[in-house]
Amino acid sequence: MIEISKVSWRYPHADKPALRNLDLRIAPGQFVVLCGASGSGKSSALRLMNGLVPQFHDDGQLTGTVTVEGMVTTDVELDALGLVTGTVLQHPRRQFFTDNAREETAFAMENFGFPREQIQAGVDANIADLAERVPVEQRLQHLSGGQQQQVAIAAATAHDPRILLLDEPSSNLSADAVRRLAATLSDLKARGVTIVVAEHRLRFLRDLIDRVVVMRDGAIEIEWTAEQFRAVPDDALAREGLRGEIRSPELAILATAGASALNPSPAAEVLDAALELVGIRCRLGGRTVLDLERAAFAAGEVTAIRGVNGAGKSTLARIITGLQRSAGTVRLDGRVLSRRARQRASAIVMQDVQRQLFTDSVQAEIDLARTDEPAAPDTAVVLETLDLAQLAERHPLALSGGQQQRLVVATVRVSGRRIVIFDEPSSGVDRRHLQSIADQIRQIAADGAVVLLISHDDDLLALAADRQLTLAPIARGQSASRGTAVGLTRPFEETA
Repeated sequence: MIEISKVSWRYPHADKPALRNLDLRIAPGQFVVLCGASGSGKSSALRLMNGLVPQFHDDGQLTGTVTVEGMVTTDVELDALGLVTGTVLQHPRRQFFTDNAREETAFAMENFGFPREQIQAGVDANIADLAERVPVEQRLQHLSGGQQQQVAIAAATAHDPRILLLDEPSSNLSADAVRRLAATLSDLKARGVTIVVAEHRLRFLRDLIDRVVVMRDGAIEIEWTAEQFRAVPDDALAREGLRGEIRSPELAILATAGASALNPSPAAEVLDAALELVGIRCRLGGRTVLDLERAAFAAGEVTAIRGVNGAGKSTLARIITGLQRSAGTVRLDGRVLSRRARQRASAIVMQDVQRQLFTDSVQAEIDLARTDEPAAPDTAVVLETLDLAQLAERHPLALSGGQQQRLVVATVRVSGRRIVIFDEPSSGVDRRHLQSIADQIRQIAADGAVVLLISHDDDLLALAADRQLTLAPIARGQSASRGTAVGLTRPFEETA
């Protein structure tokens, strides 16, 4: 049982409460979805349930009472709450304590002092299940965002908690991974686990939920039963900023040669363009994760990079922006670019945008990133368009996940770089702000940049993309590219 009674919460140094007079009761075994616009208080409500609010924020202001499995959260240690709850953050790498899936799955049980035999049995069962879809022998930092999330779910449930809390669990997942997530949650619900999910995408959960709680400005605005939610029309969801029916983008296929292309073309059919990749090959952890014989991306349009989790999409982004070493050549406007030159010529919105926030205010982030070129966009207009103008003096780390996402999109918009890559830019973004992000992506391309959009979000791709390149994982033992890059004697392998 989870009982939140008349709770208000203000983070340290915040100018207004994150939660206001919140009343919520969740019965054992219920599946409840918390939804609402970015900054509505969903993640803060989850943190109430696992005790991180207020115990990780000594100077915050809490009123009211939170009771979890009979324990008042302010009266017990975090480990007592951790024993009955499991939590999966929106960006799982923030919660990893070890370097591989086996150790991560064992971590909680070891800290709770479970018997060795029980730990071994639990780890073996979880790893056997994970191994069907995740290369569990890889270091966690080498896994894709979606694969990391699957490890995080396994680690969060290995000690058999009675309550599972998930923050935007579908945000970085491919369609097949979303189906697996729904199946995993269905199994947990059948075992009687209480599940609370903060999520913008709702349709994949429609057959699992018992209640939907819509939040606005830190308070509950609407509650729907499962039956009521299934009857809610798409336009009503739109009014609340919630995702509803999914659009299906129809995009032209970009001709690409190499083993990583899902439908490879002969190298001779790949036309020249502003950004050209030749003989790109990258190995991580002893296996080839990306192999492109030839690919070319035009300036002035948006190319969607698609594919299942682990196909090499984020690796491709890091190579193009000079953040990842690889074999092969990258040319921009016919000129070969070194890694350092690529770093100067490019900008990227990463999956975990907190790693890209460096200053003490929203306005300072924009000022740090903006170019001095005469044709640069008006920063005030960009902030207003992305609904950030009223937050200009707010510390970036005090923003919600969706607001941080929009802030980094804004910094990229004003940077004036020739190559711009968006890696899951709609993660944590509600429906209201999806269009504004798509508009910024389109405008960057219209300004003459080469724009790559890595996303599993069909709604965003339908709004922003012109064509698509779909990558596929390279199986162990699969041969490298069908052609040989000039001057390449062996693939580069990253060892760190």
